[in-house]
Amino acid sequence: MQPLAKRVVAEALGTFFLLAAVVGSGIMAERLAGGNTALALLANTAATGAALIALIISFAPLSGAHFNPVVTLSFALRHDLPWREVVVYVPAQVAGGIGGVIAANLMFDLPAVFLSQHPRTGVAQLFSEFIATLGLVSVILAASRSTVAVVAVAVGAYISAAYWFTASTSFANPAVTIARSLSDTFAGIRPVDAPGFVIAQFAGGIAATVLFRWLVPTRE
Repeated sequence: MQPLAKRVVAEALGTFFLLAAVVGSGIMAERLAGGNTALALLANTAATGAALIALIISFAPLSGAHFNPVVTLSFALRHDLPWREVVVYVPAQVAGGIGGVIAANLMFDLPAVFLSQHPRTGVAQLFSEFIATLGLVSVILAASRSTVAVVAVAVGAYISAAYWFTASTSFANPAVTIARSLSDTFAGIRPVDAPGFVIAQFAGGIAATVLFRWLVPTRE
């Protein structure tokens, strides 16, 4: 296992590249789609899924490739990660995500930080985030007995699908949610809507963790 400092940097760097991919591809897609929202979402989906697969395969040996406070919490609840490490993993993920959004904004000649005006509110959106995160953590826990490559493909495929079957386009990640509030572009979310998403995401992640504590109580 890598020293904690290296794992924390890896989590920050991986989340940085994830958000750069999510927001950057959203900006590019919106600019090239000519007003076709479905086409823009399809392009955004493809880039995000591909980035997730590459990043998980690359960073899993370094830090576990969580890139997500909910995943980190789930691993801690299952005693796969010490609680003392949660308090450094999560800030690193959030900071990395914010850095990735700033980088994406700057790459497309936009202000480094400009708060999103994209409304994402209502019970349907919050329920979507609960379901999206429930599914994401379930996929991770179910696939975790296999190889890193299998987990990476499973997560990339699930998030790609969840972009389309959830009303919220499946943020499923508090670090992603916070960071995306800092870009008033295709992938953004209003800061006022972000707390509800974060609560729903943690609820979905905890529900999946409790369920899998019963389904898969111990590792073989």
